[in-house]
Amino acid sequence: MLLNDEVAGARVTIERRTLMQQAYAAIRQMIITGELSVGSKVVVRPLSERLNLSPTPIKAALAGLEREGFLTAIPHRGYYVPEVNVQDMHEIYELREVLDGIAARNAAALPGAAEFVRDILTPLYVKQEGTQLHQDTVAYSDADLEFHRAIWHASGNSRLAQVTDNLVGQVRFGSGSSSRLPGRIAAALREHASIMAAIALGDSARAERESRAHVRRSAGAFEKAVLARQR
Repeated sequence: MLLNDEVAGARVTIERRTLMQQAYAAIRQMIITGELSVGSKVVVRPLSERLNLSPTPIKAALAGLEREGFLTAIPHRGYYVPEVNVQDMHEIYELREVLDGIAARNAAALPGAAEFVRDILTPLYVKQEGTQLHQDTVAYSDADLEFHRAIWHASGNSRLAQVTDNLVGQVRFGSGSSSRLPGRIAAALREHASIMAAIALGDSARAERESRAHVRRSAGAFEKAVLARQR
């Protein structure tokens, strides 16, 4: 009887965790896409109705999102979608430069680095070129994320991929995007091509160097785009 109770308890725990993860992913996406806009209050009941979930996993998801920096908790008032300021961006991109550099370095050290570039990165690069042709900055931003995410996961470091994905998410729901700066997409594509070339050659040092330089330039463009919007 005790064993059956333990099994039942484990099932309940797993189910609760799964529902919380579903709520977390859905609410995080709403924040990143701007459906939950900067400065807006995030209320449990509408989310519960929208996602067809009880308040319990919603509340757990909101607490998790607050820990990850996607929400701000104000005592006695609730959760709000925060504004990403210039200082926030400096901190995020500083971390990203290091992490993206590590990911590119590790990807270049893969035994099948050339095949990874040919089969995975090149199609994603072509996809980015297509969004540039149509001048679709939102689609480009999505394609850009796919490109970088592929390198993070190729790094073989699952924690790096998770941390970097969260950092990028925080940038994406900010009040600007580097791709909005005139000429930035074309420049970013050239930088991506340089990263791909280094990885394909198995040149880890060059791959890290090119990747870090790309993030620094993206940070500068992002800051210019945000400051332009604030004028």
